[in-house]
Amino acid sequence: MQERAFQTKIIQEAREKLRALRKTVKGRAPRILIQCPTGGGKTVIASRITKALVENGKRVDFLAHRDFLIDQTAKTFSRLALDYSFIAAGRWNNPWPPIHIDMVQTLKSRLAQVKAPDYCIVDEAHHAPSATYVKVMEAWKDTTFIGLTATPCRLDGKGLDAFFDDIVTGPSVKWLIDSGYLADYVAYAPSSPDLTGLHTRMGDYVTSEVDEVMDKAVIIGDMVRDYRQYANGLRAVYFCTSIKHSQHVAASFNEAGIPAMHLDGDHKSWERRAAALQMADGELMVFTNVDLFGEGYDLSAQAERDVPIQCVGMARPTKSLSMFMQQAGRMLRPWGGRSVLLDHAGNIMAQGHGLPDDDREWSLAGAEKRASEVVQCTGCGATVPAVTIVCRHCGEKLREAKKRSAPIGARQVEMKDGDLHEIDKDRVRKAKKLEEWQAGSLDELIDIGRRRGYDFAEEWAAKLWTSKKAKEEAREYARKQQMDFFEKAAIERVMR
Repeated sequence: MQERAFQTKIIQEAREKLRALRKTVKGRAPRILIQCPTGGGKTVIASRITKALVENGKRVDFLAHRDFLIDQTAKTFSRLALDYSFIAAGRWNNPWPPIHIDMVQTLKSRLAQVKAPDYCIVDEAHHAPSATYVKVMEAWKDTTFIGLTATPCRLDGKGLDAFFDDIVTGPSVKWLIDSGYLADYVAYAPSSPDLTGLHTRMGDYVTSEVDEVMDKAVIIGDMVRDYRQYANGLRAVYFCTSIKHSQHVAASFNEAGIPAMHLDGDHKSWERRAAALQMADGELMVFTNVDLFGEGYDLSAQAERDVPIQCVGMARPTKSLSMFMQQAGRMLRPWGGRSVLLDHAGNIMAQGHGLPDDDREWSLAGAEKRASEVVQCTGCGATVPAVTIVCRHCGEKLREAKKRSAPIGARQVEMKDGDLHEIDKDRVRKAKKLEEWQAGSLDELIDIGRRRGYDFAEEWAAKLWTSKKAKEEAREYARKQQMDFFEKAAIERVMR
């Protein structure tokens, strides 16, 4: 439950924006959305906000749509010694505690009997447009809503600006990986099923049709083979198209000697916890499912032990960016190694979602998707951005970059066994600046950064290239202004 600096910043920004919204929003209480990537600690953010509000005498409801989200939230609140009750079928209800954890479907039917809280925190808030959430938000006009989501976008492309007044965006997936808060990963796309001719319903593929394509023996065989080749011994979760497909995939792993189990929403909570403990103990290596693990499912919370998912297998093609990001995010919890994404469904390339840590700009109007073009490394088969010169996973050279001579300063250093010679740092700095200025493209700058061993060569090059172009434009403007001055002076002399 340790609060990170970026989480504290998110909470402070949310508080400031709510304070400003209270002066501008009329007719109801303000509503704000907090976006933070999967694995970025939305549960920690929600608990800290809830604790602070209760300490200030406020009543808070936490709204979720799945039973395991209710359980996980209750465990978190218990760890913080928060007094809570439930509004959910089959669970004890006490109207007096300052906190209630609500199942949205149950709350919808009991709205007339429930007193509206001061604040309501909505988990997985990208579901806000659904009728159950809309009814609650319309009934509680004086309640301040705080939404939480990793993906503030919908399959139909519409945003959430009709339901929230402002948004606080957390750090990017790439920043969290580079900072050590999320696990790094390698992605493979070893098989690309032919989905031509498949119909769509509500924007995504018809389940029965894609189930038929993905359940072919060759696809199932590829999953087992590729798991052994790229992720052998890693805890894996596979996302499938239907319960029947998921059961078939689990059976194929078991037949190959890899202990696997299908899980779905019909399994009781104690069965899911027992399965989580089996995976923690190494008795199970693979879980297969349809939607159970997609949103907010925390395997470690279920087992009450540290059980990070180390591999995600995508056996379900989807046009939904939100679903893709939620599924891929399951493997990003740090565990001391590099996670593996096996994209059997072609979601990275064929569906155009790009890589999980591609830069994306989130807003209430939806997501401006910036999926990079990707290629497969000829050395290790990993899926990497098309601009890659050298694969970061295996060192394979994928394309030629313009070769440049070594910096002047570096060429002056004489290397001898047992001797170290002092480097003229000023000369090297000047040589580096000259080399950077002579770069004719962004790719050349990236190549320079990589040769120098920069950890974030792409980001360094992008910033420098932007700065360089701005300086060139400024110089061109100054030169033009100077030319205009001399031309004007010449004309004036002629006129005189």
